[in-house]
Amino acid sequence: MEMLVVEINIQRLLLVLKCELVIMAHYALLDENNIVIQVITGVDEDITQTDLDGTQVGGSSEAWEQFYASQPWFNAVSCKRTSYNGNIRKNYAGIGYTYDEVRDAFIPPKPYNSWILNEETCLWDAPVPYPNDGNNYFWDESQNNWIQQDK
Repeated sequence: MEMLVVEINIQRLLLVLKCELVIMAHYALLDENNIVIQVITGVDEDITQTDLDGTQVGGSSEAWEQFYASQPWFNAVSCKRTSYNGNIRKNYAGIGYTYDEVRDAFIPPKPYNSWILNEETCLWDAPVPYPNDGNNYFWDESQNNWIQQDK
């Protein structure tokens, strides 16, 4: 019985690999805390494939998300589609990002304790705007301000 399971999983992997050569979409694999553990290239949501056992796979983002999340070699609890151009879920997912179900957005790790989440972009903003004088600055958390870099 174990050999059959392994064989079906290998065949599904081959199906996924075959599809990936034709159409590209990106999916974020999440752990139990909705933290991104891996981002993969997969099949576009509107593509439907027939699995080797005759089962239809895909046809929607949700169907492909379920398919990828169910594959044992990914070791993910769930999966969400992501996009380079940010037209879905605000930001392209990266390892360590958090998927926020309420905002339906990928949020990067907070860079500093004082920074504030921008609800529109789901990115972190400094509490003090970056100076717009043509110089280079770095953030100093202890001073809660931008410090000009030496030239």
